Amino acid sequence: MQRIFSGVQPTGNLHLGNYLGAIRNWVRLQDQYECIFCMVDQHAITVWQDPKELTRNTREVAAGMIAAGIDPAKNVLFNQSTVPAHAQLAWVFNCVARMGWLNRMTQFKEKAGKHKENASVGLFAYPNLMSADILIYKATHVPVGEDQKQHLELARDTAQKFNNDYGVDFFPLPEPLIFGAATRVMSLRDGAKKMSKSDESDYSRINMTDDADTIALKVRKAKTDLFPMPHSVEGLEERPEASNLLGIYAALSDRDKTEVIHHFAERQFSEFKAELVDLAVSVLGPINAEMKRLMADPSHIDAVLRQGAERANAIAEPILKDVYDIVGFLRP
Repeated sequence: MQRIFSGVQPTGNLHLGNYLGAIRNWVRLQDQYECIFCMVDQHAITVWQDPKELTRNTREVAAGMIAAGIDPAKNVLFNQSTVPAHAQLAWVFNCVARMGWLNRMTQFKEKAGKHKENASVGLFAYPNLMSADILIYKATHVPVGEDQKQHLELARDTAQKFNNDYGVDFFPLPEPLIFGAATRVMSLRDGAKKMSKSDESDYSRINMTDDADTIALKVRKAKTDLFPMPHSVEGLEERPEASNLLGIYAALSDRDKTEVIHHFAERQFSEFKAELVDLAVSVLGPINAEMKRLMADPSHIDAVLRQGAERANAIAEPILKDVYDIVGFLRP
């Protein structure tokens, strides 16, 4: 069976964009692929994290993934730092990948901004760790959003260069899995910005931990415009907030966006928002309740992650051994 690797940073506030753009798709893949899902806590510390919050957030992300339907018995679910081979292979890749490749990574430029001289080395080099995350399991496919395609291309380039440098056919070139609808869920306050856990306004996103009343309040306050609901997709690019809400409704209801537009054509936004609230609560409410139940028993979450780490190490360690042999590291 083909193997998938995917990860999410445990930096708190799992939100609707994470669910629709990633986690829901992972749930649907678990019967088609061998799946390895990871809380990438080593990526998280490329920027400062409060240690206690990082611990809590790691459990919360794990709880969110399980509550959303990822079966830890069927899949490998763990946190990255419990499998040393990720960092060990990343060092090898630091010596394979080229500085010019990393200098082209747009996400580093966005995160570091004008102060890149003060950014951590980890933030600059973390695409190599991402490559290691994927290739330490010889993953064949990686579910990615549009903003991660560049990093997957780097992983493919690194795998190819390693194979060429050492004259081996060792690492596969992982293929992207890109999903169409709602891969980019936008902010409820600004339809031109991606929904983000780092946005200062909590009203910009629907968190997976939000209860029904909070979801209702955020949807009612979501930015719209002065025009009625559209009757076709024409002109929607000039109405980003309307387009975003319609896209969210379509994704939550598993319907085509055009079908949703026709259903609500010329109706008032207030009426549409009321139905969107009911839909969002019906989908996210059970997830929220299960997350709370899981978070009340952190020892259970820790046991699940410990078992996942054992399974991940069992896959990763022989691959790392082969890499070390190929590179020529003496292992007395």
